[in-house]
Amino acid sequence: MHAVMVLNWIWIGFFIIAFVIAVIKLVFWGDFDVFPAMMDSTFSSSKTAFEISLGLTGVLSLWLGIMKIGEKGGVVNVLAKLLSPIFTKLFPDIPKGHPVTGSIFMNIAANMLGLDNAATPLGLKAMEQLQDLNQKKDTASNPMIMFLVLNTSGLTLIPISILVYRAQMGAEQPTDIFIPILLATFFSTLAGIIITSFFQKINLLNRTMLLTLGGAALVVATVIWGFGQMDSILMNKVSTSAANIMLMLIIIAFILAGIRKKINVYDAFIEGAKEGFTTAVRIIPYLIAILVGIGVFRASGAMDMLIDGVKYGVEACGGNTDFVGALPTALMKPLSGSGARGMMVDAMTTYGADSFVGRLSCIFQGSTDTTFYILAVYFGSVGIVKTRHAVACGLLADLAGIIAAIAIAYLFFA
Repeated sequence: MHAVMVLNWIWIGFFIIAFVIAVIKLVFWGDFDVFPAMMDSTFSSSKTAFEISLGLTGVLSLWLGIMKIGEKGGVVNVLAKLLSPIFTKLFPDIPKGHPVTGSIFMNIAANMLGLDNAATPLGLKAMEQLQDLNQKKDTASNPMIMFLVLNTSGLTLIPISILVYRAQMGAEQPTDIFIPILLATFFSTLAGIIITSFFQKINLLNRTMLLTLGGAALVVATVIWGFGQMDSILMNKVSTSAANIMLMLIIIAFILAGIRKKINVYDAFIEGAKEGFTTAVRIIPYLIAILVGIGVFRASGAMDMLIDGVKYGVEACGGNTDFVGALPTALMKPLSGSGARGMMVDAMTTYGADSFVGRLSCIFQGSTDTTFYILAVYFGSVGIVKTRHAVACGLLADLAGIIAAIAIAYLFFA
């Protein structure tokens, strides 16, 4: 509820601030074009939102169909088993063999595969089971907070929706941000784990965690070093080729998993594809609402003032300002997924899908998750009112993801 109210006031703020600035421009500067521009933006933004949603239908249905095959083929269960040794170290307060462990594994694995429809009910189930173990029913327990941070840090292996939006916005290679997102979301999740472990006095200096986190960090460092040795053209070709090969291997692996489980792969695909169509239709009003608000805000000149203000501050400190245009996506993401999605689309519309700002906004969108929304839904579902260090850990993980996204974007696309 709190996250919804925050988004409500942000949306109202777009219109109020835009109106005030437009009045000032009209009265003091004689700008008679500002109000017609604002009204034109409402119509054009509505049209853009509908066209995007309509265009999403086919590709979103395709990928959700593939994901349904993987889900029924047991891929989520396999990932859950692989993650088991790690998660027992991150949740020391959970009794060994407790059923909640399976729900946590399933939720995180579903999130990694981008199965949002499956991840949310699994997450709510896990939170209910964690509440059963909780001694103080109105206060978040340590396992609850660690579970929440793992969700808000946004660890995702397959950022389907972002790839779909880039394709719809005319990107030449929609998958060129695939590896940068993987790297950025890794740093966000790693930071979340370390920060939360510090608060909860969880010892990460054990063989399992050192091998896991150290090995993952070594792989990421190797990838960054390898790409750092290439020029921009070669880096883009290698990154895009690797991303496409990985995605194709995932599709083949999911189909083979379905065959191995002896499920009707075609029927599973159709079932998932129907969900894709429903999802594409369901987001139309949300996308129209946020894009119209942003459109009015931008047409009034308020967005330019905000960006110019941040740019001036960065320039005063001697920094590069190329990233500033994508910051609205990063600032909105902890508050609202649909709001950040609107900011991302707006950035690609304004600057171009293949521009530095357009690509960085996509990396921002994929590097973290909606902290306040997840906190409100998950904690609200079990009556938690005292969140302890959950917000601080979630936002610090978001900050790590934002910083990593900027650095990685400069490495790949500057």
